[in-house]
Amino acid sequence: MVVEKIKDVREIIKSQKKQNKKIGLVPTMGYLHEGHLSLIKKAKENSDFVCASIFVNPIQFGPNEDYNKYPRDIERDIKLLENQGCDLVFIPSVEEMYPNERLTTITVSKITDKLCGAYRPGHFDGVCTVVAKLFNIFAPDIAVFGQKDAQQVAVIKKMVEDLNIPVEIIASPIVRDEDGLALSSRNTYLTYEERHAALILNKSLKVAEKLLVSGERSAEKVLDAVRKTLESEPQCKVQYVSCVHPDTLEDLTTIGDKALIAIACYIGNTRLIDNLLWGVDE
Repeated sequence: MVVEKIKDVREIIKSQKKQNKKIGLVPTMGYLHEGHLSLIKKAKENSDFVCASIFVNPIQFGPNEDYNKYPRDIERDIKLLENQGCDLVFIPSVEEMYPNERLTTITVSKITDKLCGAYRPGHFDGVCTVVAKLFNIFAPDIAVFGQKDAQQVAVIKKMVEDLNIPVEIIASPIVRDEDGLALSSRNTYLTYEERHAALILNKSLKVAEKLLVSGERSAEKVLDAVRKTLESEPQCKVQYVSCVHPDTLEDLTTIGDKALIAIACYIGNTRLIDNLLWGVDE
């Protein structure tokens, strides 16, 4: 079923909880692809009543970012979710989510100062605020997020821990196209040539993985190899290449039992991110 009002969501969830149903939530910004659908599948495996939200959240976009041109196709999204067995789809308007002057913002500090947060000021304030609102609306038992947005996963986990929000956060592995490109709604911005050039992101992470498998534990050496690989593609402009702990996002000099190799690049005018989670059983 598709609903647009918060009060309707709450009534439906209340009814499901009376039946002792475990509630799963997958927050999305729509324009769904196989990566999103894998999150729905993961939610189905871990809950009894699966909900998805489709909301392009204006407060997580910077003034020069792509809010207005962010791809949207609501009818297609609804069909995909229904075919995947999603029980409830929440598609609110901006006015429904932010009806009055918003005086409250949720900020997670420190771990938002690096990686994407260093280049997108205010982005994670917008993410945390809307996700906290969704958690209050749905009161889910579990919520599923994609590992491609690794920093987002870490930030939301910290917010949930610090605010004692009773929801289990599940990170679902990155889904890739057959050629290795991580699926993203923003891939639609790429021209044919740029789409081919974008393959360098996954290739660079494969280089890192090969070094790690061979026993290399110097973060500097791994990152140097990743950066050199990325810079070998003329259309790739590197924004950052980092090696951090996947939970705390603290920079690593020596790679121990687990690490996150995270990259952000521009291919043409399109900003793409990707990462390798090392030593963690996905």
